[in-house]
Amino acid sequence: MEILNSKIFGENSTNTPLLVFHGLFGMLDNWGSFGKDLGEYLPVHLIDLRNHGRSFHSESMSHDDLADDIAHYMDHYGIQKAHVLGHSLGGKAVMQFAIKYPERVEKLIVVDISPKAYPPHHQGIIKALETVDFNTVTSRNDVEAVLNQYIPERSTVQFLTKNLYWDDNKKLGWRFNLKTLSEKYTEFVSNAIKFGIFEGDTLFIAGAKSNYILPQDEFGIKQQFPKAKVVTVKNAGHWVQAENPVDFAIVVKEFLGLN
Repeated sequence: MEILNSKIFGENSTNTPLLVFHGLFGMLDNWGSFGKDLGEYLPVHLIDLRNHGRSFHSESMSHDDLADDIAHYMDHYGIQKAHVLGHSLGGKAVMQFAIKYPERVEKLIVVDISPKAYPPHHQGIIKALETVDFNTVTSRNDVEAVLNQYIPERSTVQFLTKNLYWDDNKKLGWRFNLKTLSEKYTEFVSNAIKFGIFEGDTLFIAGAKSNYILPQDEFGIKQQFPKAKVVTVKNAGHWVQAENPVDFAIVVKEFLGLN
């Protein structure tokens, strides 16, 4: 069984660890400052989801796969119970995990995503990524130039190009497994979390400028997560932790009782 790649902060602390999962096309490096900050209080595991970052590639990408990966990761590190935090696709992963393995979750934090099915909305990004021809591009700037033709937001292009790396043949490539993420996209984005109930303490964090968690979603959230509180972070869109890191960290610390 392959184990997810991770980076651990504060591993000498004996407090309940916090496992952190990024979103689609992200990687653990996106959470570096947050990990360092919270690592002062408890062990923080920043983790690459399968088909992302330096974790293993697989042709399978269901919410169940992601939940099972978390369980295997905890087994590997001898973690009985943890706080789990996930953003976007990572949020879907931790929700499914909490429903499937409730006894292993101390507190659940879901960032800017709800349990519902979302209509496909990354087609433009996937098309842009698939247009990059790694036989012809020779620099990061070349890749950015291709993406800029399809993606107007500079911040999104910068976020995606963090995934570039040089392979053993001195060729650029994506760290994420674009083939599986493209082929299985509807399986993990356009599918709701399987119905089940997690009775533990749960926090949903929404970005004030994002439309991923709408007021009408609260009913569905409460059905599966009856103890859920929804907190909105101001001056932040979908990438809450990047756009307002200070307020985001305050909300998380308060929920975990770290203040």
